[in-house]
Amino acid sequence: MTTEPAEPAPRHLGAKIGRIAFLVVAALLVVAVAAAFFVVWTIQRSFPQTAGELQVDGLQSEVVVQRDALGVPTITADSSHDLFYAQGYVHAQDRFFEMDFRRHVTSGRVAEMFGESQAGTDMFLRTLGWRDVAEQEVEALDDTTRAYYQAYADGVNAYLAEHDGAEASLEYAVLGIQNPEYEIEPWEPADSVAWLKAMAWDLRTNIEDETERALLVAETGDPEAPADSMAMLEQLYPSYPFDENPVIVPKISTVPEVGSGTDADAASYDDGGDDAGGQSAITTVEWQQADNVIEAAGMLLGDAGEGIGSNSWVVSGALTATGMPLLANDPHLGAAVPSVWYQVQLRCSTVSDECPFDVSGFSFSGLPGIVIGHNEQVAWGFTNLTTDVADLYVEKIDGDQYWRDGELVPLDVREETVKVAGGDDIPLTIRSTVHGPIVSGLTDDFTSVADGLVAADGSGLSQGETDAASGMSGEYAVSLRWTALDAGTTAQALFALNTAKDFDGFRHAASLFDVPAQNLIYADVEGNIGYQAPGRLPIRGAGDGWLPQPGWDSSYDWTGFIPFEELPVSYNPSSGYIVTANNAIVTDDYDHFLSRDWDYGYRAARIAHLIERKAAAAPLTSADMRAIQNDNEMWIGKKLATVMGDVAVDGAGPQEAVDLLRTWDAQNNADSAAAAYANVLWSHLVTNLFAEREEPLPIGGQGRLFTVVDGMLDDPSDPLWSNDAIGASGMDEMLALSAEEAYDELVALQGDVTSRWNWGSLHAITLRSDTLGSSGIAPIEALFNRGPYPVGGGASVVNATGWDIGQSYETTTVPSMRMVIDLSDFDASSWNHLTGASGHAFHAHYTDQTENWSRGLQTVWAYTPDAVDEATVDTLVLAPKG
Repeated sequence: MTTEPAEPAPRHLGAKIGRIAFLVVAALLVVAVAAAFFVVWTIQRSFPQTAGELQVDGLQSEVVVQRDALGVPTITADSSHDLFYAQGYVHAQDRFFEMDFRRHVTSGRVAEMFGESQAGTDMFLRTLGWRDVAEQEVEALDDTTRAYYQAYADGVNAYLAEHDGAEASLEYAVLGIQNPEYEIEPWEPADSVAWLKAMAWDLRTNIEDETERALLVAETGDPEAPADSMAMLEQLYPSYPFDENPVIVPKISTVPEVGSGTDADAASYDDGGDDAGGQSAITTVEWQQADNVIEAAGMLLGDAGEGIGSNSWVVSGALTATGMPLLANDPHLGAAVPSVWYQVQLRCSTVSDECPFDVSGFSFSGLPGIVIGHNEQVAWGFTNLTTDVADLYVEKIDGDQYWRDGELVPLDVREETVKVAGGDDIPLTIRSTVHGPIVSGLTDDFTSVADGLVAADGSGLSQGETDAASGMSGEYAVSLRWTALDAGTTAQALFALNTAKDFDGFRHAASLFDVPAQNLIYADVEGNIGYQAPGRLPIRGAGDGWLPQPGWDSSYDWTGFIPFEELPVSYNPSSGYIVTANNAIVTDDYDHFLSRDWDYGYRAARIAHLIERKAAAAPLTSADMRAIQNDNEMWIGKKLATVMGDVAVDGAGPQEAVDLLRTWDAQNNADSAAAAYANVLWSHLVTNLFAEREEPLPIGGQGRLFTVVDGMLDDPSDPLWSNDAIGASGMDEMLALSAEEAYDELVALQGDVTSRWNWGSLHAITLRSDTLGSSGIAPIEALFNRGPYPVGGGASVVNATGWDIGQSYETTTVPSMRMVIDLSDFDASSWNHLTGASGHAFHAHYTDQTENWSRGLQTVWAYTPDAVDEATVDTLVLAPKG
C-alpha cells in the first residue's frame, strides 16, 4: 500500500496563517486608507478657495482678493459696500469657527455649543450684558457706518450659504459628535460690535487688583487700626515711581480743538521744552559692571500684568536714517491659536468720498475695518491706557430694593434663560443697581468681597457694625460700574481712524474711541508724530476706585467723564519720540485722577533708553526698532545677580548655579542657562516671600513684585524677609533657601549640567485652541494645538512673554503681533503675528508665522499696488452671481 507523503503540518499551518495574516493586513490597510482619506477629506473640505473665480449673491461689482505667500489678503473693490462685503467673506473663509465661538462668548451662549460645563460662564457674561449693549450701539450708528457693518455681515452670510458644518471648519465635525443638533446662525452687525466688549474685558486693567486688595484687607485687616491695613497695601501695591521712570506726556501740548479746521502744523503748541526730558531714560538707567556682575542702578520695574499690556513708540525723522518717522507696536495679549489678529489690506480701486479706504494692517476676524495699521498718509498704534475705568461697589440689598442715601429704591430686574446643549434650560435673574449689574454670587472673589465688606478707607468692617451704624437692612452684594457696559462709539471710531488724513482727523477718531481705553500713537507722511489719550474716562466723587466703594452713598458715584479736549495729548515733542508701555500717562499734578494702577514703567524706561542710546550712536532704522521689540533684559535678574554675590549657599551645585549670574548680560535669551536659573530663582523667592505663609499674601503681576522686592532688598530689616512656615529668618536665609530650591528644581527639569540649562524650553509656548484645544481629550487636542516652541523674554520684559509665577514657566501671554511702520516707504514696513492667516487646523497658513514670531523675525509688508502684485501668489475674483 502506498500513501502520499503528508505535507508537514507546521508548513501547511504557517501558509494558512500567512494567508490569513495577509488578508487581515490588507483589510486593515484598506480601513486605514479609507480612514485616512476620510480624515484628510474632512480636514481639507473647509479649506478656502483662494484662486480662480467665485460667484456670490449681493456684490455690486467684481472684487479682487490677492494673497501673498503667507496667505495675507489684499482686497480691492469699487465701492465701500463691496469692500466690506468681501472682507466679511474672506474672514469667514479663513476664520469662521473663531468668529462663531467669539459671538457665543460675547452673548453668553457658550453652553449652547459646549454644554453644561459652560453654563456658569454664560451666566456671568449674560449678567454683564455685552450683547444688549452692542445692539444699542448698532442702533445708534449713523447710516454710513451701519451700512459698513451690514455689508460685512452680508459677506459672511454669503460664505455660510455655501458652507455648513464641517465645510465651514473642522471644529464643527468634532462638535457634531457631542452636539449634533448645533446649527450655524446668520451673522449680524451686533455680533461684530460685541467683540469690542470682549477686548475691553481682556484689557480691563485693575478689577483683579481692586478685588485682591479688598480680600487682603478683609482677611488680615484690623478694624481698630485701618491705617495698618493701608500701610500693608501701600507696601504691596506701591505708587508709580515718577521720580525714576518716565510718563508718556511730561507736558501736555496745546493743539486746536478737534474739527476746528486749524492746521495743527501751523498752530502753536507747548512741546514740553527742556522738561520733555521726563520721557528720557538716560538719567534713570546707568550701566555699570563690577567684578563681571551686571549691577542694577536707579530704576524700578513695571507690571505687564504677566504680559497683558503693550508696547508702542514713535520716533520723528530728526532721529531716523530716512528723515521720516518710524512707528512700532506690539500689543500683549493671551496666547491662542489662531491668533486674535488677522492681517489684511482694504483698498478702494479709486479712493473717493464714497469709497475712502486704502488701509492696511491688523483686523479682528468678525469685525470690519482695520484696528491697527496705516493708510496712505498716517499710521497709528495702540497700547492699553491702564486708566481705572471699572469700580466695584458694595451694595446693601433688601429683597428687590437697595439702599441709596438712606432710602430703599427698586433694583432693575430682568429674567433671561441660559440654554444648554444636551441639558435643561437654566433660568437667570439679573439684578442691577444704578452702578451696574450685581456680580457677587457669580464668582467666588466678588462674593467674598461682599462677605468681607471692605470700606473705601481700607477698614475691614463687620456687617453688624455697619448695619448698626447705618440702620440699613438686608444683605450685601457687589455691583460693577464699568464704562464698557454703557453704549459707546468705538464701532464708528475704527472707520474714522482708517480714513484719517492728519492729526486733527486722528484726534477726531480718538474722540470716538471710548472702550477699551487705549493710548494712541501717530505718525504721518509729513513727518509729524503725536499721541492722544482717548477713552471715556470717569470723574469720580469721594473715592478713587482703589478699593470697593459703598454703593449706598451717592457721594462715591461717578460724576461724569473727562472732556476730550482736556485729555493728555502730545504733538511733535522736542524729545523726538513718544513711548507708551502702560506706564503712567501724566504726573500727579494733572487736573483729573486717572489711576493708581499703572504699569510701573520698566518697559517704557528700557525702550526710551534704547532709543536714546541707539540714536546717539547712529540714525535710527527699522532694524533698530525690531531689535528693541526683541530686547530681553530682565531688570530684577540684574538686581538678584548683584545681591546673590554676597549670599552663602550650601552645596557645590547651587554655588555653580549662582556663579552663572556673575557673567550674565541680564538678557532672557532662549538659549541662556543663566536666564533659566535667574527666573527660577525669582519664582522661588516670590513664592517663599508671599505665597508660602500661614496667611498668604497676593502675588499678582510680576512688575509690581519687582518694585516690592527691590524695596525689600534695600531694607534687610523688613519683617517680610522672615517666614516661619518655611524656616527662613532674615534676608540672607530667605535668599539662600530660594537659591538652593531653584537649583534643585532645575536639576529635576533639565539635569545637573548647568551649561545645558536653557530658558527657551522652560519658558516654551504651546499654542492651544480656545475651544477644543482644552477639551481634555488628547486626540482632539492634538488636532488643533501646536508646539511647544521655545521662546525668550519674560514678564515685565520688553519682549513681554508672560508666565504665571509660582505655577509654571510656560509662556501664557505674548506680543500678539509686532509691526514697524516706515513712513518714508510703506513697502519697507514689516510685521508678524503669533500664528498665521488661517484658522483651519492643518492648513499651510495655520501656524506658518509662529517660528519667525518665536525668533523675533518680521516679514516685509507690501502696500503699494506694484509691491502687492509682486508679492501675490494667489488671486481670487469674487463676482456678482448672475
